[in-house]
Amino acid sequence: MRYTNDFKDYELIDTSDGQRLERWGDVILIRPDPQIMWSHKKTNPAWDNAHAIYHRSSSGGGYWEPLKKVPDVWQIGFNDLTFRLKPMGFKHTGLFPEQAVNWQLADKLIRKANRPISVLNLFAYTGGATIACAAAGASVTHVDASKGMVQWAKENAAVSGLSDRPVRWLVDDCLKFVKREIRRGKKYDAVIMDPPSYGRGPGGEVWKLEQQIGELLSDVGKLLSDDALFFFLNSYTGGLSPTILNYMVKNLIPVCRNGEVYTEEIGLKVTCRDIILPCGNTTVWIGSEN
Repeated sequence: MRYTNDFKDYELIDTSDGQRLERWGDVILIRPDPQIMWSHKKTNPAWDNAHAIYHRSSSGGGYWEPLKKVPDVWQIGFNDLTFRLKPMGFKHTGLFPEQAVNWQLADKLIRKANRPISVLNLFAYTGGATIACAAAGASVTHVDASKGMVQWAKENAAVSGLSDRPVRWLVDDCLKFVKREIRRGKKYDAVIMDPPSYGRGPGGEVWKLEQQIGELLSDVGKLLSDDALFFFLNSYTGGLSPTILNYMVKNLIPVCRNGEVYTEEIGLKVTCRDIILPCGNTTVWIGSEN
């Protein structure tokens, strides 16, 4: 499992009884996580000093219960990057800290390439991978179906001092965008995909990962340049095992038949326990020249 020890402003302090105890800068939050099936004594004092706890609703969704004053918006840093956070309706804060290992890998590969690199970031959310690639010197096309998330990503770039970097900020349905780029003859040196299990496009289009991932992978393969640098696919869908993801990437993206394809769990180290919390899989292809 891959994880990073470099995220000083984020800490997974403890886990127990289906809950995460997390520090986001100076803000302590308790959030549900169905993978936490174990029970430990909650001896860490932060359990009793959290700023807010998220409660799931039996009818779907849930709500934040403030226990102390929680900022409407606050910032945390990762290396030279800065991210704006806020409590969102479905337990999130606008950042998935486990993805930092992929930001670091992308940064390393882009800098090592020593040539202009164009990156396509699909389902790009609030732009963690986008600003990491831009900071490393790549040009980035950032695509997400949510106007609000794209605006949030722009704000993350701005507070990271990267507003002047070559980033295209696009609100679009990712599958439709990819098909248009194929017709335009566009090529990219790297692609990052972080698709949700379920979602809707800006025009109400329904996205179901297990039904549409094959078509999307096949189309994305047509956008990778002949000397492509890397391809990342993140998955949080239990029905897609690492073996299935490996097979699909190798089979549907021709350039990935050269070089190495591997799928690994990514996770978060738990400070109070000698464990790492699994947070999904990433399938990685790195070109043979790298």
